[in-house]
Amino acid sequence: MKIVHVETLISAGSFASSRHWKAIRGKLHRATKAVDWPEGNGVKPIKNECIRLLLEQAWSIESTFEKSLDFRLGGLDATLSTRQGVIAMEWETGNISSSHRAINKMAICILRKQLVAGTLVVPSRKLYRFLTDRIGNFSELEPYLDLWKAIPCETGVLEIVVIEHDAESFDVPRIPKGTDGRSLA
Repeated sequence: MKIVHVETLISAGSFASSRHWKAIRGKLHRATKAVDWPEGNGVKPIKNECIRLLLEQAWSIESTFEKSLDFRLGGLDATLSTRQGVIAMEWETGNISSSHRAINKMAICILRKQLVAGTLVVPSRKLYRFLTDRIGNFSELEPYLDLWKAIPCETGVLEIVVIEHDAESFDVPRIPKGTDGRSLA
């Protein structure tokens, strides 16, 4: 897997420019790029490999933030607790609505100082065609970037990492599809 673009939505305060964030961001990017699966249709198997690599680096998986307000924001794919605060990563496996919820959830948690950083990993349009039908992708998020960049934030980092496959081949097995959403078993 390769990272073809990183879109920074929020970068404010001392943590955003710290060596600590740069080191963690580098490890997160390496775990993302280390994912290796031949072409095919499906997305969870490639997410699972990244999650496995993050677990080896002391990240927690499927973390849930309970809110004092009238709703629950739901879980986050992976979080890392640091002295500076909690860092979150979401790997998009759902439709475009799921992508919006993930970005909004992390933005709210940053505003409430529950997170110091959040990253959403999404496929490029080029990778999109090999994954589960209607998966959230960067092209469909682009029209909303100005809205997220306008979030008034004193401190925190919020980024979208856009991934793409390294090569294509019809000589390898397909990525198995999940059974949720519009995907087929």
